[in-house]
Amino acid sequence: MGNLVAIVGRPNVGKSTLFNRLTQTRRAIVNEEAGTTRDRQYGKSEWGGREFSIVDTGGWVVNSDDIFEEEIRKQVLLAVDEADVILFVVDVMNGVTDLDMEVAAILRRTNKPVLLIANKTDTGELQYNAPEFYSLGVGDPICISAVSGSGTGDMMDVIIATFRKDADEALDEDIPRFAVVGRPNAGKSSLINAFIGEERNIVTEIAGTTRDSIYTRYNKFGFDFYLVDTAGIRKKSKVNEDLEYYSVVRSIRAIENADVCILMLDATRGVESQDLNIFSLIQRNNKGLVVVINKWDLVEEKSNKAIKTFENAIRERFAPFIDFPVIFASAITKQRILKILEEARSVYENRHLRIPTARLNEEMLPLIEAYPPPAIKGKYIKIKYVTQLPNTQIPSFVFFANLPQYVKEPYKRFLENKLREKWVLHGTPINIFIRQK
Repeated sequence: MGNLVAIVGRPNVGKSTLFNRLTQTRRAIVNEEAGTTRDRQYGKSEWGGREFSIVDTGGWVVNSDDIFEEEIRKQVLLAVDEADVILFVVDVMNGVTDLDMEVAAILRRTNKPVLLIANKTDTGELQYNAPEFYSLGVGDPICISAVSGSGTGDMMDVIIATFRKDADEALDEDIPRFAVVGRPNAGKSSLINAFIGEERNIVTEIAGTTRDSIYTRYNKFGFDFYLVDTAGIRKKSKVNEDLEYYSVVRSIRAIENADVCILMLDATRGVESQDLNIFSLIQRNNKGLVVVINKWDLVEEKSNKAIKTFENAIRERFAPFIDFPVIFASAITKQRILKILEEARSVYENRHLRIPTARLNEEMLPLIEAYPPPAIKGKYIKIKYVTQLPNTQIPSFVFFANLPQYVKEPYKRFLENKLREKWVLHGTPINIFIRQK
């Protein structure tokens, strides 16, 4: 069960810098003006052998004074709802502000672990300012400098220590886990209800470690699978659902814990930026994908041509990963509901495809010979051998070459396309590595 850490705090205390340090990226746009972070603030971090996800709530503040505080409040409430551990960042150079007090007031009411992070402690003298943060009533301040990294190791130790122990043991490993994801109102609940039907008795609830990760095991219509259900589907939250960001954060959990994601799009709306955000989360977590165009019963023009056009438009938006099933369905009329489960199950099987090394070489080497990687600086690149790595989360192939560093992305894509033409890898991402032979 992945742990989710949320970073909260008022603007300009260094949330993005901390996020970048923890995820070792420069993905956030850091700028001196307040409220300039506009990136999808989601990343992964690892410490002491534990991997966890981090969400920086800083990037979604709508900047105008009257709604400003309201926005921060919403973010903190969302973090309290969705995260396992909350990092409350304050700024040692500025001391306690009114906004800090407001954030602290919300955090004091949660029973989730809250760590108070006193950032910008760049010099020894500054740590003497830290005690004033005791007045926030959320525990001991941990002094760090997100810019230089000092103190962050100790902070990571504390974060890891607060994680609950994984309680996934109750789950049967060989049964696929499907998650239904999509932005609000795409019809996730209706689809889940269509799966469940009224026959509640064949659904066994396995309560997750917290109320927010409930695996529901289905055994009907000849299918046996877990549905990863997140709290977002079960309760209408205190936070209004229309904000892009919220549904993305809601999806993180479900996506991380699934094998195959069923991404629901609304036929009447087409593909919107939020759908792309959720799609990129699925991609970054290397999950299988089935796209369901819901509410197809509401679309006037249902000709084959209309279907093709719609499907091509979707693949275009999601490129370069285009090898996934697209199903036109309706959760309300239950049209093609079983088809969705069939596709999800076959994508799950494709994720576990094993190709014998002999077959791989037999098929791929002639293709590579006929179309070798382009020579660079007069050096010819030879690929001699290919094999599939054992026990990987998704099918992963290693091509052994004399000059691996010269094999570029476009050629890797060529190899991927050929693999997909020869074997059924529909719906699953694959990895391609080029190594020194």
